[in-house]
Amino acid sequence: MDRMAVNLNGLELKNPVVLASGTCGYGTELLPFYNPADLGAVTLKGLTLHPVIGNRPQRLVEVRGGILNAIGLQNMGFERFCAEKYPDLAASGITAIANISGNSVEEYVTLCRGMEELDAIRAVELNVSCPNVKEGGLLFGQDPVVLKNLVSACRVAMNKPLLVKLSPCVMDIVSIARVCEEAGADLLTLINTLPGMAIDLKSRRPLIRNLTGGYSGPVLKPVALRIVHQVSVTVSIPIIGMGGVMNREDAVEFLIAGASAVGVGTATMLNPRAAMEILTGIREYVEEEGLSSVRELTGTLILDD
Repeated sequence: MDRMAVNLNGLELKNPVVLASGTCGYGTELLPFYNPADLGAVTLKGLTLHPVIGNRPQRLVEVRGGILNAIGLQNMGFERFCAEKYPDLAASGITAIANISGNSVEEYVTLCRGMEELDAIRAVELNVSCPNVKEGGLLFGQDPVVLKNLVSACRVAMNKPLLVKLSPCVMDIVSIARVCEEAGADLLTLINTLPGMAIDLKSRRPLIRNLTGGYSGPVLKPVALRIVHQVSVTVSIPIIGMGGVMNREDAVEFLIAGASAVGVGTATMLNPRAAMEILTGIREYVEEEGLSSVRELTGTLILDD
């Protein structure tokens, strides 16, 4: 294998840098800045079975240490994606990971079956920070039983690599990660955003119309690093680590902590070329350390006796 290539439990990437869902559209939007096919993978904007309007503005604000977003899963739905976005994506050479959401297990399963038929979609990532309408609105990722049923059903519905993107807002994320592995997940994406809010002092109103939003950016890194390490020493499936990856140092920390690849999200919104610069930085670090492969970095955290 090439020095920068990684094999994530069957998902083969030319390098360990992955664009995070919701921060890069469908990948082709970045073509004016660089060729996203040069990255390991692009995780597409989240898709649902049917179109979703999303939340009313204001739904994205910059705050200290990152951003708050409450987009509300706005998307065109699977049918329009196939007709309007997929042809260009398929021609681009991008290694694409679909990110899907649903309000029921049946919706997730239908989407998995649909993605199975799209050759350019190399893997599917489950966004489990969504309410299960059949379970009283409880988020899929918060209940181990509900989550296990979801992952198991999606595993049966599709042969492509299956990722689960986990929220840090659970009592025991290590147990949740184990449930995903036992149910057939091939990879984990850690972590999703943290809930937060901000207030306008003049109006005394929330800056986010929805009151709260997902907090992402560099402030998340210490939390995400801790979770990646805790989970990596417990499960045997690979992890894509993300949360505040802004430069090569951040990315290498995630690899050392136990991630096999790193996700770049908010950084792309500040600098469209951030992921490529981070990839160059990782490659330079591997060369500086005299490593034969980036794979040698994963899980090399040294702990004192």
